[in-house]
Amino acid sequence: MTIDKAAPASASVLVVGGGISGLTTTLETAEAGYEVLLVEKNPYLGGRVMQLNQYFPKLCPPTCGLEINFRRIRENKKIKVLTMTEVEKVEGSKGNYAVTLKISPRYVNENCTCCGACSDVCETEIENEFNFGMNRSKAAYLPAEMAYPPKFVISPEISSDDKKRVQDACKYNAIDFSMESKTITVNVAAVVWATGWKPYDATKIDNLGYGRHQNIITNMMLERMASLNGPTQGKIQRPSDGKAPKTIAFVQCAGSRDENHLPYCSYICCMASLKHATYVREQYPDAEMTIYYIDLRAPGQKYEKFYKKLKDDPKVFFVKGKVAEVAEVEDGNITVTAENAVSGEKVRQTVDLVVLATGMEPSAASDKPNADLTFTEDGFIVNDFKKGGMFAAGCANKPADVVSSNQNATGMALKAIQTVVGR
Repeated sequence: MTIDKAAPASASVLVVGGGISGLTTTLETAEAGYEVLLVEKNPYLGGRVMQLNQYFPKLCPPTCGLEINFRRIRENKKIKVLTMTEVEKVEGSKGNYAVTLKISPRYVNENCTCCGACSDVCETEIENEFNFGMNRSKAAYLPAEMAYPPKFVISPEISSDDKKRVQDACKYNAIDFSMESKTITVNVAAVVWATGWKPYDATKIDNLGYGRHQNIITNMMLERMASLNGPTQGKIQRPSDGKAPKTIAFVQCAGSRDENHLPYCSYICCMASLKHATYVREQYPDAEMTIYYIDLRAPGQKYEKFYKKLKDDPKVFFVKGKVAEVAEVEDGNITVTAENAVSGEKVRQTVDLVVLATGMEPSAASDKPNADLTFTEDGFIVNDFKKGGMFAAGCANKPADVVSSNQNATGMALKAIQTVVGR
């Protein structure tokens, strides 16, 4: 492991996580005149929003907001960005932190023009994590369609033969397999943790059948399916046979509000499923959809109107009741069993496709930062404003949608600036 002497040695504020909250915190802080170091463990910025087809409140594609933010970052000299970088430890106190960072090798340098020649000749394939394993990608790949920084990445899984192929194919000398992991230490006055969230592992929910049957998918998988740059080029289809689903069941609170999994409401799931119903309706005017729910939460007037639009659809049905079992029957079809909480009747429905509204789990729940932080039992970072110095933004602090995350991130930028000014 080597020390990277070219990396920044200090900054006013360190922002950990390059999703929508981290981007907002970074930009608000830097545009107020303070130096910011933004670190992200993935090879690209954008976080979960990058994986969405559309997001509320305007149902914009990711390009709508992220493209502007990336331009603002690129043009602001007070911002330094390190991708493929993780925090190993944070030492010190408010106003004076020493942060050790580990930078993993990309094997692609600044000469990259995104021409794609390396990917064209690469034969090694890896699981596509961006698409939740629904397809495979080359081991020399562009992480996302609008990836920032705009550079390819070479997976460590690439074969020896492919290493030679991709180097020979690159006309710009952008491939560098001599790159190694690096560690650096930076000094900052404040740290904002914007480490985001991950979908709850639905394989842990035994009664819902995910992982055992192909035609049971998660809400984020449907989001990628509906995206034009997704594994099916925007076509919502059954994974088992590629057929258009004529009947779909949405199972709400898949892991959320369950003491055996996530005891809290994940906030975004109800609106996500309603949004997904509009995706289906656009592609399949005659498809029938059933939404099984405990409570439907549409916070705010705009979301309530969106919910009402779906209620007025004669082929969208709402069943209040927790799903007891999801199982496969003949021809890959799926049977959903639930109890209707209103009528008391047991409901059994067979559909072509089931979508689980899996909950939001904080990334810090399974990967706690090595820092003087306080966590809830569920892994969210608690903001201790009295102690100050380190703050949690967006979904690192609590379940939230994009709008709420941006509002919270702006507030955490102000808290970080106050720390810098007051040291």
